[in-house]
Parts: sequence; structure tokens; C-alpha cells
Amino acid sequence: MDLFLKTTLRIVFLSLLLLVITACTKEDRHPVPLVPVEFRINLEFQFIELNSIGGWVNVTGGFGGVVIYRMSVDQFTAFDRACPVHPYDQEARLVVEDPPIAKCNVCGSTYLLLDGSPISGPAKHPLRPYRTVFDDPFLYVTNF
Repeated sequence: MDLFLKTTLRIVFLSLLLLVITACTKEDRHPVPLVPVEFRINLEFQFIELNSIGGWVNVTGGFGGVVIYRMSVDQFTAFDRACPVHPYDQEARLVVEDPPIAKCNVCGSTYLLLDGSPISGPAKHPLRPYRTVFDDPFLYVTNF
């Protein structure tokens, strides 16, 4: 290898290393802790509530459970059920009372399940979102 190629490879390697280090040290400032989430739902056999637009279900996973909401024929949202106002309080889990609105029964904060934004109450942070991918009949929920 010539000197130019070696130098170029070193620069590329160091640049990638720096990128990985800065990406791994980026601080997550959301009050709900980040935990691994990765699961698949077969809508032909599980959670028939999600077969209609406006349907929703609570499932296990995430930090405080996951609420999944069907926005349209091929769009879903998924959020952690832990209330961002007090995520470590086991009683402070979101309850869907009037879709697409979810409410924390402890602090009274309400959130829009279309985008996770707070609507009312003391909440200042949105809900922790999870990524959804719909490949009929499978719905994938992840934070990777």
C-alpha cells in the first residue's frame, strides 16, 4: 500500500471512531428511561382491536408498558405508558379513555396518541415514542 492510501484509511477509520463515540455518549434527556423494545404482532391472530382505525391496545414492554394506536389503514403509533411527569410511579400509567386521548390518572396530564404531545396538565415532555413498521399482517414495534 502506498503512503497516501494508508493515510486516507487512517483518517476514515478515526472519523468513524469519533462518530461512534459521539453517538454513544449522546445524552437522552427524556424523563422516561430508555429501555430496549423490539417485538412483532400478527394482526390476524393478536389484538383484534387494532384491526380498525382508532383501535388501540396496551401491551407489555418498554419501561411502563406500551400503548399502540392505529391512526390509518397503514399507520400506527406506539408510546411508553409511563407518564413523563413521574415515570417511576407505578400508578402513573396512561389510560386511554377517549381515543386518541390518553390520560395519567395520577397527575391528570393528557396526551395525544397521534404524536405523543401533551395536551393538558403539568406535562412538559411528550410521551416516549417507539418506532412502528407495518408489513401486513405484521406490526413491528422497536426503538432501534
